[in-house]
Amino acid sequence: MQIIRDIATLHRAVAALKQGGKSVALVPTMGALHDGHLSLVQMARRVADHVVVSIFVNPTQFGPNEDFAAYPRDEARDAALLVNEGVSLLWAPDVAVMYPGGHSTHIEVAELGADYCGAARPGHFDGVATVVAKLFNQVRPDIAIFGEKDWQQLAIIRRMARDLDFALDILGAPIARDADGLALSSRNAYLSPEQRRAAAAFPNALKAAAAALANGGDMYETLAKAEAAIVAGGFDSVDYIALADAASLERLADVRPPARLLAAARIGKTRLIDNYPVG
Repeated sequence: MQIIRDIATLHRAVAALKQGGKSVALVPTMGALHDGHLSLVQMARRVADHVVVSIFVNPTQFGPNEDFAAYPRDEARDAALLVNEGVSLLWAPDVAVMYPGGHSTHIEVAELGADYCGAARPGHFDGVATVVAKLFNQVRPDIAIFGEKDWQQLAIIRRMARDLDFALDILGAPIARDADGLALSSRNAYLSPEQRRAAAAFPNALKAAAAALANGGDMYETLAKAEAAIVAGGFDSVDYIALADAASLERLADVRPPARLLAAARIGKTRLIDNYPVG
């Protein structure tokens, strides 16, 4: 596996991978890889001839009081995992390469980024859209794969790619979960043993609510019951829990497929997100 840190070398390396009409799939990450990330890599291997993984902890998607400095970083461990998965190239730029001096351009996907996590984390999705657009231009993949765990992010990236005419396919990979249902996340490492045990209340409440809504349950009553169950299970607060159109992210008053139940909740200092399909 090649590990590359400058754009000129990256372009030459990707061009070599594409020789003979070979295809390239990109899996963007911020490192601290877990089985959820590796499931994206495995999906990428199934749909393309070569896999490129990027690792870049993107400062522009973190707010001033968020965990950028503390975000887990272990490139050597991550690289070893990627070698085992047959990855062809690891793109690992530093901040100076990604945002050279004088960088002053950002991308805003206005409507899709305003609600849910966008409301709780102002500017977050501008940072995401900007860095992903740069990764698409840098790697020039045929396919890019993102996890469905951050459904709002996936919807924003799809809209951004469509609006800016990026010539690639964007695939969503199913959420990878632990045995108790908790979605795999790098931030799960922040949980104490007691918090980790309590965290299963989050997906369990959402799964039950999604089933109730699909079976005709009253939306407001169902969502209120789910929020109460999450807090009763040990969470400190629920940022939001909402039924949304899966593509436009418009809040729905009743089930209108394809719909998605979206939620974020806080336990201790950790903010977790999750979602389930409805109907």
